[in-house]
This record gives sequence, C-alpha cells and structure tokens, in this order.
Amino acid sequence: MCEIIRRGILSAGLGFAVLLLTLLLPVQGAAQSFDRKNPGDSYGVFIGAGPEKLSAMMKYETVVLDAQFFSPEDMKQLHQAGCRVFSYINVGSIENFRPYYQKYRDITIGAYENWDEEKWVDVSHKRWQKFILQELAPAIRSKDVDGLFVDNTDVYYFRHNRKIYDGLVKILRGLKRQNIEVCINGGDSFVSAYLKRGGSFHEIADAVNQESVFGKIRWDEPEGPDRFGKNTPEERKYFQDYIERVAKDGGEIYLIEYTEDPALIRKIRGYCRKHGFVCYITADLELK
Repeated sequence: MCEIIRRGILSAGLGFAVLLLTLLLPVQGAAQSFDRKNPGDSYGVFIGAGPEKLSAMMKYETVVLDAQFFSPEDMKQLHQAGCRVFSYINVGSIENFRPYYQKYRDITIGAYENWDEEKWVDVSHKRWQKFILQELAPAIRSKDVDGLFVDNTDVYYFRHNRKIYDGLVKILRGLKRQNIEVCINGGDSFVSAYLKRGGSFHEIADAVNQESVFGKIRWDEPEGPDRFGKNTPEERKYFQDYIERVAKDGGEIYLIEYTEDPALIRKIRGYCRKHGFVCYITADLELK
C-alpha cells in the first residue's frame, strides 16, 4: 500500500490499525480556525481510518486520509474545522480490496513484498493511465479534497525501465493539470531520475512525504518495540540528500517516522525544525 523503504529491504508503511500519539512540527500557512495549541497538531495521517475517526482528525491542520471511504459531508466537516485534506491515491500498485481490482488485475507485474493483498501495476499501460486520470482522480476530487497523496511511484524502483518512468511522468503531469495539490509519498528513484533529466519538481508535484529517514522497520521481528530500529548513517544520508534536493527545488517536505525511541524522536524533530520540514511520528505501522 505504500512507500518502499530500501537499502536492504522492500517495505511499506501505510495501511490499517490504531493511530497512536504523534509528535509533529508546525505546517506553515495551514488553516488556523481550529484550536491547535499543541505543536504536534500540524500533520495527521489516517489512511487506514474511516469516518468514525473524524473527531480525532479535526485537531490537525493537514490530514491525510483515503477519501474513497468518506462522504462529501465528512469532508465538509473537516474543512469547517480548518483542516486541509489530502486523499490517498495509489498510482503504482493495486490492492485486492479495491472494487476495481479484478478489472485491472491482468496488468499487474509482481507481488508487493510485505503486503500480500497488493500487486504492482504496469503504469505504462494506457488503460491504467486513463483510469487514474479520468476516473479515480476525478472521483476523489469530487469529494472536495485539497490535495492528492500519491503512493507507489516506487514501481519505478521495482521495475526500473523507461516505459515505467514515462508512464509515471504522464500520470503525475496529468494529476497536476487537474488543479489540485500533489504530494508524492516516497518516490526517491523516480523523482531523482526526473530531476536529473532536467525536469522541474513542480511539473509533477508540490510536496514529498518520505517514510523512515531516521528509523528502520525490522519486518522479520514480531510486533513490539524490537520491530523498530535505526537506519545506518549511509541510509539516513541517502534519504536526507533526497528530501533536501526536493526542498531546494521548491517542494514541501513531510516525514513519517516509525519509532518509540525518545532520543531518536528528539533527533528527528530537531532535524525537521532546522530544515522547516513537518514530521509525523508513530509506533503504528498501519496508521489508522
């Protein structure tokens, strides 16, 4: 369902469970009509949650959810609370619980490690491009969301070829033309290639959300404190170089970190404060 954490593993960080207490940094320019005195109330990620979590969402300035499970009235309530709402949209893979799974199953190209219900999609296929740009994105936009949280451009890491690259370029440029904010979740391989080839970041997106810059998920460990570790200095530098490059090109930067380590949390918050980034910190891999 989400971003690949690479350098030794292929993993994802978004799905379904219980939202835990978060530590965040302020979002500049976000709505202020709701009473938000806690510096951790800038950015809330609820991709696995449904409308039953509306009250919890309302304290955040920027909220990420999956609009396919919410009504326009739900969005109205969030906007009245002063929230800026981004909806999850999966452009590079497809989950078997989506109503359109069977229709596009024939153009999947491989299993998604650690997420058995999900498969990578051939984004170069015109059927898929048409579906994303002419059906799925407009349906999500009709819910009156403010932006799209675009996941799994990492299909370019899974299948590293020009066809996949060109397919992603077409999809992302098409989304940008729909007059809506676009935040790419992860996407380091694709975005870095796009910038290296002389492209401007704002041609394809407005922001990047990067998972696990500092922390590491040990997928072989059972659920619990031992499942969370730290990236090596080399791994951390790789992702820092990526997000700082995007920021230099004018992109907004968001982080999601999975950890319960107080010292690491302080380090993450200090880094984000220094660079003007926003971070969501949780011990729940499924973000409900």
